[in-house]
Amino acid sequence: MAFADDWRRVRAIAWKDLTTERRSKAGFNGVVALGVTILMLFGFALGPDTQAIRDAAAGALWLAALFAAVLAFNRSYQVELESGALDPLLLYPGSRWAIFSGKLLANLSFVGLMLVIVVLVGIVLFQVTIPAAWPALIGVLVLGAIGICTLGTFYASMASRSRAREVLLPLLLFPMLVPALLAAMQASKALLGGDLMHEADAWIKLLIAYDVIFLIATHLAFEHVIEA
Repeated sequence: MAFADDWRRVRAIAWKDLTTERRSKAGFNGVVALGVTILMLFGFALGPDTQAIRDAAAGALWLAALFAAVLAFNRSYQVELESGALDPLLLYPGSRWAIFSGKLLANLSFVGLMLVIVVLVGIVLFQVTIPAAWPALIGVLVLGAIGICTLGTFYASMASRSRAREVLLPLLLFPMLVPALLAAMQASKALLGGDLMHEADAWIKLLIAYDVIFLIATHLAFEHVIEA
C-alpha cells in the first residue's frame, strides 16, 4: 500500500513537471535550439572533410546532448523554489525517493525527446548512415540518457538552493559523467562503424553498470542531500 502511494506520488510529480514545460514551451525550445546550435558549431569546426565529420559524429552528438540537458536540469527545482513549494513538498507524507524519481522521470522524458531531435538533425548534418545494428544504438542512447539524467537530477537538487547553481551544477556534474559519456561515445562510434572489432559490448556493459550503481546511490542519498 505504501509503495502504491509512493508510485502515485512519482507519477504526480512527473506529470506536474511535464505539464509545466508543455505549457511554457520556452524551456524545451531553448534546450533543443542549444543542442542543434552546438551540432552546427561542431560541423563548422570540422570543416568539409566528410570522413572526419562522420568519425566525430558520435562525440558531437553526445556533447551537444549533455550541454543542452544542463539547461533542463537547472529548471528541475526552479518552479518549486520560486513558489516556495519545495519545503511543503518535502513535508508531505511519503518516501523522499518518490520526489527524486518523479523529477528523474520528467527529466528523462524531456531529455529523451530532445535527444531524439538532436540525433535526427545530427544524422542529416553529419551524413551518417544508419547501421544494421540500429536497435543496439537505440539501447545505447537510452542507457546514456538514463546515466546523464540520473546524475543531472541528483546534482541539480544539491545546487538548487545555491545562488550560483547555473555555475555549480556543471562543475559538479561534468567530472562524474566522464565514464558514462566515454562509454556512450565509444559504443555509438563502434556501432556506427559496423562494430567490426566487437568493441560495443564492453562499453554497453560499462554503461549498464554505471546506470545501476548511480540509480541506487542517488535514490539512497537524495533524502540527505535535499535537506542540506
